Amino acid sequence: MNAHPLDPDLTRPSQNGVYFVGDADLGRLADAAARAELAVSRTDLAGCNHKAELLQRLAESLSLPAEFGHNWDALADCLRDLDRSPAHGHVLLFEHTGELHHGADQDFEVLLGILDDAATFAQDADRPFFAFLALPDHPHA
Repeated sequence: MNAHPLDPDLTRPSQNGVYFVGDADLGRLADAAARAELAVSRTDLAGCNHKAELLQRLAESLSLPAEFGHNWDALADCLRDLDRSPAHGHVLLFEHTGELHHGADQDFEVLLGILDDAATFAQDADRPFFAFLALPDHPHA
């Protein structure tokens, strides 16, 4: 699949961040991340509408350590722990985020803040970190 002209360059930490995309964009972004030799994690949030379920799904999809505390602070710490993975950078793909966004808006906002903080932390370390959240009402969906 070819890159979309609006896609960030996944090799440039200066473009790190959290991006909203359509469901159809995730495959192309996963392919681009693989070509850039970045770690790719997919989290399916279908049916997820509360914090506990969100943290459990993230623990599984991100292969978080067994001692992961299943709270916001623990998630933030794990996402900042870039040395845990041998990859030079990370791309997190979130599928079906609409239910969390509409059913647990506060948890969705906290997640966005944690992902944004992780992207900034990685940028300071000169490492790529991107989170792509697929929303059903995204204009490119």
